[in-house]
Amino acid sequence: MVNPATTEFSQLDEGDSVAFMPLEAIWPGSKCDYSRTLPWSPNLSYVQFRRGDVLVPKITPTFEAGRTIVADIPSRVGLASTEVHVVRANEGADPRFLRYTFQSQPFLDEGANSLQGVGNLRRITPRFVQDYRVLDASAEVQAVLCDYLDRETGEIDAIIDRLDGLAEVLRYRAAIVSTRQVCGLFESHDGAQRSVHSPLAGIPEHWGRTKFGYDFTESTERNGDHPPGPLLSISEYRGVELNTRTEGQQASLDVSKYRVVRPGQLAANMMWLNHGGLGVSSLTGYISPDYKAFWISDRFEPRYVHHLFRSSRYIDYFAAIATGVRPNAQRVTKTVLDATPVPLPPRDEQVRIADELDEATARVDAMLTKVADLKALLLERRAALITDVVTGKKEVA
Repeated sequence: MVNPATTEFSQLDEGDSVAFMPLEAIWPGSKCDYSRTLPWSPNLSYVQFRRGDVLVPKITPTFEAGRTIVADIPSRVGLASTEVHVVRANEGADPRFLRYTFQSQPFLDEGANSLQGVGNLRRITPRFVQDYRVLDASAEVQAVLCDYLDRETGEIDAIIDRLDGLAEVLRYRAAIVSTRQVCGLFESHDGAQRSVHSPLAGIPEHWGRTKFGYDFTESTERNGDHPPGPLLSISEYRGVELNTRTEGQQASLDVSKYRVVRPGQLAANMMWLNHGGLGVSSLTGYISPDYKAFWISDRFEPRYVHHLFRSSRYIDYFAAIATGVRPNAQRVTKTVLDATPVPLPPRDEQVRIADELDEATARVDAMLTKVADLKALLLERRAALITDVVTGKKEVA
């Protein structure tokens, strides 16, 4: 059954704690988050489900990522995002078999072709899920197939988790090295890094000091009727890059008011500075009108600026000065940014530091690319295995 009634909610008292599954918590394997709860109220508009139901994300691109789960929640019933379909297995059917079927490539391919809606808000319909043909197998055979897939995909998922951990370690170590270099930090004799109280704490005495507003001038150039280049995005991992994503930030039909970015300018997402949402561009293009672009004074080497403001010291500093109610919408205002202290090493030192960090970053990027390639192969293997089993192409003893 798709989106069935969950009568158990009629037995709850208002204020009773129930599990809550927003879309960002719905992931297969170890990424799934069952820790969230909500106090029950009949006025809540979330989707109701019970423990053991199958939750199928219905909106692109979450659907296409195959993020279907069996809801193994701690409470008897739960509430989920309205962007999921609830599927309840019939008596004698194994919900795990439905989950694997909904993660198989034929289901995802057919679903992608049946999405309804426009732009980034297309969804699969409950009718598509209801009518999808599932392999006709007895409960005993389903259990055997699911036990096999649990073992095999569990091993693959464990390797993927280790690869994700390796990628995080690589990024963390790169951030530490970058911070020490661009801020002129050195370890004391006992190996402890000097404590950080401000962006200028512990910098070499011969370095100058300035403020952001003195050396960074906001550019007001807009596209107008003739954009000078393509849409660009600002990645927390890579900085300013060509926007090739099919989800997330997309330009509207009218891009005349979008902000132009030129090579050598600093581009910044003012609501994402505390996550590394800025960088010096090597491209000509345009970014969201909500972002900013800055000309950099001749006193700075642009590559040094790129590494400086993306260092862990400045990310922490931006987090401290940002304001806003929502955790993922902490904005740094232009006035506060202009007052931000900035170290000013001699120009030749900036070039040396930038050269060293460019080389170090290239090495880390190469390792991250290898990790990503291996992860992609494992995910492809996982998807193929699930597809072969749930479609009956692979025999399981």
